Amino acid sequence: MEPILTKIAAQVDDGPCVTYVGPGGAGHYVKMVHNGIEYGDMQLIAEAYDLLKTVGGLNHTELQEVFTQWNTTDELNSYLVEITADVFKRLDPETGGPLVEVIMDAAGQKGTGRWTVMEALEMGVAIPTITAAVNARIMSGYKTERVAAAPQLPGPAPLTGIDRQQLIDQVRDALYCSKICSYAQGMALLAAASRTYDYNLDLGECARIWKGGCIIRAGFLNKIKKAFSDDPNLANLLLAPEFRQTVLDRQTAWREVIMMAAKGGIAVPAFSASLDYFDSYRRVQLPQNLTQAQRDYFGAHTYERIDRPGTFHTEWMAD
Repeated sequence: MEPILTKIAAQVDDGPCVTYVGPGGAGHYVKMVHNGIEYGDMQLIAEAYDLLKTVGGLNHTELQEVFTQWNTTDELNSYLVEITADVFKRLDPETGGPLVEVIMDAAGQKGTGRWTVMEALEMGVAIPTITAAVNARIMSGYKTERVAAAPQLPGPAPLTGIDRQQLIDQVRDALYCSKICSYAQGMALLAAASRTYDYNLDLGECARIWKGGCIIRAGFLNKIKKAFSDDPNLANLLLAPEFRQTVLDRQTAWREVIMMAAKGGIAVPAFSASLDYFDSYRRVQLPQNLTQAQRDYFGAHTYERIDRPGTFHTEWMAD
């Protein structure tokens, strides 16, 4: 079958977008995770749109111009950003206004994002951006409840005095940093599955075959391929030199965007989950020492110490 599949596959600069992924359903697994990353990408783009429209006041023509410009950059050039610009361009023949504005804000799903989340839980791999994207689609389905709740649960006053160009630039940086985290989570899940199921996945090759003919086609997949080619044992995409420096350089804008969203009462679950992932991964000390103390207190689950090896239990009420 290889000659046929190679011939009909999407062709990119470094070959056809097809490969033998591995044994035992490895190809299906990689496709599932591709779709999970797709969920994350789409939600991040939706949040960027919400911020630009609701906080920045951009109309559909301005939104189309912004996304068209973003699609020319090395960081955000992608199929999803490209079609987002096209969406904003299309007018509704019945109302004459932007078609996107008359589409019901209740997103469907076929299940691959949910499967990715379920598999990540089984594997013990944190994929909070993808999980947030799945949850956002579920929340969007509560349309009737949301309409009823809106007048009873007013949020803060709309933000004023916003520098629109600064907002556009900050949202672009936040989108890219969050996107890096989403892909880092997907690749970490693939690495864990490869070890568990003996797939022997080539993560760089997985990124390469996504460069054409698929929904998450994006220019920065070249950078992901290079990261895993340079270091096949890379623990996390955030540690690849280029991605690490990119996030460090742009994290201030990323944080500003999330603070602005909180002040304006705008939900940005995927942006927030991505930043939480970054902040959790980079910290030496997390508060789960308290969690372990609580578990030992109520269930004698024991704990480890940082100053010597072994497993310990404390009779917390003994004194």
